Amino acid sequence: MGSIEIKALTQTAETHAMLVDMLIETVAAGGSVSFMHPLALGAAGAFWRKSLIAAARGERAVLGAWDGEALVGTVTLLLDCPPNQPHRAEIAKLMTRVDHRGKGVATRLMRAAESLAVEKGRTLLVLDTATEEGASSLYERLGFTLAGEIPDYALKPHGGLTGTLIYWKRIGQCRCSPNFYPA
Repeated sequence: MGSIEIKALTQTAETHAMLVDMLIETVAAGGSVSFMHPLALGAAGAFWRKSLIAAARGERAVLGAWDGEALVGTVTLLLDCPPNQPHRAEIAKLMTRVDHRGKGVATRLMRAAESLAVEKGRTLLVLDTATEEGASSLYERLGFTLAGEIPDYALKPHGGLTGTLIYWKRIGQCRCSPNFYPA
């Protein structure tokens, strides 16, 4: 594996095709990222089109991990929170290509997402991961705190139910004064 570069993704035909392939591969490998196996090409394409359009509007950031010309991982930072939550962001759709797992790609993506959240003035990150075969050990190594588990939260990509684990992490400089944010 060469040097991994993390950068924000935009809608290009090549990037879109690589994101679609990665999502289909992740679901086929059992990744709990909101889709069922087999995932249709059209459904994966529609998801990424909508996601990248939302990123262009500033509602989220879609980060990619590049190994040369190959997109080998992605994570989404959801920024479009309700008016009473301008201080937080949510991590979603962390994926690494199967042949790049265990090589630090997910850690690099998570650190980049956290740095971007801090740049955007966010002081709290939240995320969830499947109880079975999720990435809880990664999130705990990165300093996230387990808030709790919701049983039978979602279907696994190949069927059957799994719970979800909810995590949080304070980031940046907490500006917790009730007078900090405008009314």
